[in-house]
Amino acid sequence: MKTGFTTKKLHLENMDCSDCAMVIQHRLERLDGVGEVSTDYFAQTVNVEYDPRRIRMRTIKSRIHQLGYSLVPDKSASFYKENWELILSLLGGLILLITWLSVQQGWVSQQASILLYLIALFLTGFDVLRETIDSLQRRHIDIDLLMILASLGAIFLGKYVEGVLLLFLFGLGHALQERALNKARKAINSMGEFMPKYAYVRRKENEVLLPVDQITFDDLVLVRPGDRIPVDGEVVVGFSSVDQSPVTGESLPITKIPGEPVYAGSVNGDGVLEVKVTRLARDSTLARVMKMVEQAQSSQAPTHLAVEKFTKILVPFVLSVVLLLTIIPPLFGEPFSESFIRAITVLVAASPCALALGTPSAILSGIARAARDGVLIKGGVHLENLGQIRAIAFDKTGTLTLGKPLVTEVIPLGDLDSNQVLGVAAALEELSGHPLAQAVKYEAESKKIKKPEITMIMARPGRGVQAMLGEQHVWLGNIEMTKDDGSEVSGKTLKLIQDLEDQGKTTVLIGKDKDVIGLIALADKIRPGAGQAIRALQQLGVQHTIILSGDNHHAAKHIADQLDIDIVRAKLMPEDKLQEIEELINKYQMVGMVGDGVNDAPALARASVGIAAGSAGNSVALETSDVALMASDLSKLPFAVGLGRATRSIILQNLFFSVAVMILLSAFAIVSLSGIGLVVLIHESSTLVVVLNALRLLAYRVS
Repeated sequence: MKTGFTTKKLHLENMDCSDCAMVIQHRLERLDGVGEVSTDYFAQTVNVEYDPRRIRMRTIKSRIHQLGYSLVPDKSASFYKENWELILSLLGGLILLITWLSVQQGWVSQQASILLYLIALFLTGFDVLRETIDSLQRRHIDIDLLMILASLGAIFLGKYVEGVLLLFLFGLGHALQERALNKARKAINSMGEFMPKYAYVRRKENEVLLPVDQITFDDLVLVRPGDRIPVDGEVVVGFSSVDQSPVTGESLPITKIPGEPVYAGSVNGDGVLEVKVTRLARDSTLARVMKMVEQAQSSQAPTHLAVEKFTKILVPFVLSVVLLLTIIPPLFGEPFSESFIRAITVLVAASPCALALGTPSAILSGIARAARDGVLIKGGVHLENLGQIRAIAFDKTGTLTLGKPLVTEVIPLGDLDSNQVLGVAAALEELSGHPLAQAVKYEAESKKIKKPEITMIMARPGRGVQAMLGEQHVWLGNIEMTKDDGSEVSGKTLKLIQDLEDQGKTTVLIGKDKDVIGLIALADKIRPGAGQAIRALQQLGVQHTIILSGDNHHAAKHIADQLDIDIVRAKLMPEDKLQEIEELINKYQMVGMVGDGVNDAPALARASVGIAAGSAGNSVALETSDVALMASDLSKLPFAVGLGRATRSIILQNLFFSVAVMILLSAFAIVSLSGIGLVVLIHESSTLVVVLNALRLLAYRVS
C-alpha cells in the first residue's frame, strides 16, 4: 500500500455482471486520490485504496451511485438494519428470562427486578409503541394499540412477567412475519436482477460500453454468448437460442434469427447477436412488468377490503367489551384485579392479528408466484376472481391458433406428384406477399423442393396469378378463376373442395392450361398445447368453454371440435364479442376472456377477468388486460386459474382459522379458563400459522 493511503471495502447490492465490476474499477481508478481498486463480482464487493487527504470516501460513494449501483456500509450493518425489530425482541426476551430466573432463585431484589422488567418491556415494545404513536397521529386505532394497552394493564396490576411476555411474543411474532413476507417480496424484487446496467453499442464502427439508460432508438447493441440482453429490440445480425424465461416464463430457449424480437433480461445462448433497439430501457417489457407488479402489490383484494372494514368495527367493539368487563364485575363484588386481568386477557384473545394478515399475505405470495412464471396479475381482485371463474371465452385466431395459415394438404389431381404441384405453386407465388402465398413458399422451402423456372408472371386481382412454364400456361387461384378461364373442374374436385372448406380450410387450385393439376389446402393450425390447456381447465372446475371468433362458423366449429370446446360464436365484430361477454356474465356470473388485447379489447375489459396471451411484445395487451400471459404458451392459463383457486382456498382457510382461534380464545378468557400467558402464546402462534400457510403459494405447481 502506498504511504498515506488507506483501504476500504464496500458492499454492493446490484452488481449483476462481470463487466459491471470492470466498469466500476476503471471509473474509480480515474478519480484523483484513488489508488488501486479491485472488484469481486461474486462477493459483490469493491476494495478501494485511497488517500483521505486528497479525496473523501463520500466522493467515492457518490461516484458509485452515479454509475447506478447501491451501496451498504457493510454486511453486518445491513443485517442489523433488516433485523432490528427481531434483535430488540430477542434482547428484551433474554432480559425477561434472566430476570424471571433470578427472581425465582432470589438473586435480585424486588426493586431491581421491576427495573429489569421495565427495561425488557421497553426493548420488546419499542417498535410496537412507535407504530402505535404513528397510528394515533393519523387518528387510527389498530391492533398495536390493543397490545400496548393489554401489556400496560398487566404491568399496572403488578403482573410484570405477563405484561413483558405479551409484548415480547407480539414483537417477535411481528418480526418473524416480516421475515416470512420478505420472502414473497424478494421473489418479486428479484425480477430487477435481470436488468443489465451496461451494454456494448456499435457507434461509428466502434464498440462503446454505455449505461443502458443512455441507449437510444435504433442503436445497434452487441450481445455476446452468455450475456443478458440489455434492451428490447429486434435481431438484425446473428443466430442464437435465447432463454426468455425471466420475461415470459417459457421453459425452453427460443431460436432467434434476423427479424425476431428479443426482450431485456433474457439470456443469450451460444451465438453473437446484433440487436436494434426498439424500446428505451425505462419502457422495456421487463421494466413495465416490474412496475405493474409493484402496483399490483398495493391493489387490495375484495376479501382484504372486507376484513379491513370488519377490523375497523371490531377494534372499538373489543375495547368497549374490555371496558365493560373491567367495570361491571366489581359492581357485583368481584375484586377489581380479577376483572381487570380477565378483561386484559380478552383484549389479547380478541385482537384480530391473524385475521388482518391472512388475506394480504396470500395475495402477495400469489402475485409473486405468478410473476416468477411469466404471468402478470395486476392486483388482488383479479387473483381472487381467477379463483372463481366458471366459464372462459377464447378468441380463435392467434389465441387458440398460431394466427398464420400453414399448408395442411397438397393433393395432386393430374400427372404431377404432390412435390411437383407444390413446386409449381411456390414458383407462381414467388413475388406475392399474401399470407397464403407465404405459407405455400414456406412449405416448399421446408421440404427443399426445387421450383421450376417460369416467365411472364401476371397477377389476377381477386382471382390469383398466372405465368408461362415453357410453352404451357400455368396458373394458381380460387374457384372464381376457373370460371373466368373456362377451366374444367370435375364434380369430384368440387366435392373435395367443399369437404376441405367444411373443415375450416382455405383451398387454392393449381392448373395447367385448362386442366386442374392440383389442390392445396391451408389452415390456421391449433397452437401447440391448446388442447392440454383446455382439458386442464376443465379438470380445475371451469365448467364452460366458448369460442368467440370473427371467422366463419365452419372454421370456428372445426377448432372447437378438436379442442372439446362447448360453445361456438362466429362471424363476430369486436362489439359483438362484447355483447356475448355480457350475456355470458348474466348466465355464469364469473367469466374469463382470453384474447390478443387488440380487437378483443372491449371484451377483455368487460369480462370478470381479461386475460391477454403472448403479451411480451404486445403493449396493448399489457395495458388492457387484468392478467397477462407473457408467453404465447396456453399452459400458463390453467396455471394462473389454478393459482387463483389455490389463493382463494388459502384465504378462506386463514379466515376460518383466525376467526375460530379468536372466538375460542375469547370465550375461554371470558370464563377464566385460560390465563394471559397461554392466550398470548396461542394468539401469536396463530398469526405465524396464517402467514406460513400463505407462503405455501410460493411453491405452487399445477397438479
